[in-house]
Amino acid sequence: MSRVLIVGAGLTGSVCACLLRRELPQKIKIVVWDKSRGAGGRMATSRSPTDSACTVDLGAQYITATPHYARIHQSFYEELLAHGILSPLVSSVEGMMSREEGLTNYVTPKGVSSIVKHYLKESGAEVFYDRHVTHVYRRGACWEVCRMDGEPEHFDAVVLTMPVPQILQLQGDVGSLMAVPQREQLEAVSYSSRYALGLFYPPHTSIPVPWAAKYISGSPCIRFIAIDGKKRNTESSDCGPSMVVHTSVPFGVEHLEEEKERVQPLIMDELQRLMPGLP
Repeated sequence: MSRVLIVGAGLTGSVCACLLRRELPQKIKIVVWDKSRGAGGRMATSRSPTDSACTVDLGAQYITATPHYARIHQSFYEELLAHGILSPLVSSVEGMMSREEGLTNYVTPKGVSSIVKHYLKESGAEVFYDRHVTHVYRRGACWEVCRMDGEPEHFDAVVLTMPVPQILQLQGDVGSLMAVPQREQLEAVSYSSRYALGLFYPPHTSIPVPWAAKYISGSPCIRFIAIDGKKRNTESSDCGPSMVVHTSVPFGVEHLEEEKERVQPLIMDELQRLMPGLP
């Protein structure tokens, strides 16, 4: 059996692993490595340090299906809806801009990382975390992959799904195997860098606002706020509310290299200004 390594346990890596398994059910062994402590990537869901049942989505907040993608990816949406991983967004999101007619928005009752976890489970892949890839070498017909704090391993194929800057930082043969146009395309990729702050509250805490999520305009710091359980329509008296705050891109770029302990008070101060009644 061919041994395939997928680097990155986010949405791209998990869907890739699932599709490979369904296309080649008996022909490959799939291994997934991620440098983080859990699955999700830009679809990360974090748990409260005091109550694992209380979660907050730090990355993607809801899934928007355009008419085009709803049609060509119909089987994906039907599968996720049938498993209860997606459900329609029915809560109020203030300031949402609809640029196209016929958009359908979905939320994830079990957290946005449940999409990634579903596809990883379907793939039957061996998934390993805390595996930070540093070098990739071509060794004849196979690939040697090196990581921090571990022995090199060999694979018949390697799929890189991590963010572009991390791909460009890889040592070994990856750079020399890229054509000049490929490297130029990768180097031209830019990201919307922002901070995400998750807040957890005790049970029975009330956050008296009429919306479940809101886009903020005019703030130099905060762009988006969501009360997670209310947004997902999964509020429970057993679990306190959780909130996520996304900063604006300019704020994220300005403070990109700073320690998070220095940035957190800046976000909290602005949040208190915007929501003075917040517990």
